[in-house]
Order: sequence, then structure tokens, then C-alpha cells
Amino acid sequence: MFAAFAERDLAAMLLELAADVEFLPVTANLTTGGVPYRGHDGMARYLDDVAEVWPGLRLFPDEMRDMGSVVVVLGRVVARGGGMIIDRPTGWVFTMRDGKIARGRVYGSHEEALTAANR
Repeated sequence: MFAAFAERDLAAMLLELAADVEFLPVTANLTTGGVPYRGHDGMARYLDDVAEVWPGLRLFPDEMRDMGSVVVVLGRVVARGGGMIIDRPTGWVFTMRDGKIARGRVYGSHEEALTAANR
């Protein structure tokens, strides 16, 4: 998923996502008022929004933890856009269903992601 996102390859991303996927990245706070992107059409909109808001957005996943139906990824995000430059630790929490990502949420720290995953 991270490799497909790095290439902004929607077709490859969709292979990893459930048809009814729900994804809540930080970008949603800037583009949808905090409403998650939903479904494959929503993920296409997400990539369009990323291109508009973050001309430079790179993800660096360093560690993945399989917790059964939840996968936690810990790493960094480096982003440039809207007069902002961000370089910070980030955590992603993915709920899996039938081998695909059903839900995803991005957290502003490793600790927040781990706490959310353990709920």
C-alpha cells in the first residue's frame, strides 16, 4: 500500500483496499472538514486532494506491527504545502478484513496510534 501511494498509483492501491474502505488522514482535516474518505471513489478523491494540498508528501513506514485484525505502522511523514513544512513521527492504524484494508486512520504520533490500536 505504501509503495502504491508513493507512486500515486490508484489502481495498485485499490487492490489493497476493501470496496467500502474508510480512510481518515490528516488531509481530511484540510479538505473535507474531518470527514473520512469512503470507498474506492473516495480514495480517488483523496489522491486528488493530496496533489492539491501537498505538492510534496512522502511517507516513511519504519515498523509494522500485526495485531490480528489491526495492523499498526510506525514511521514518519514529510510534507510540504500551503506554506507548511511538516517532518514528524506518524502512526497509521489499519483494520483488516479478508486481507484488505477496511479502515485506516493516521495519527500524529506513534503513541496515539498504539493507544488507538489497543482500544
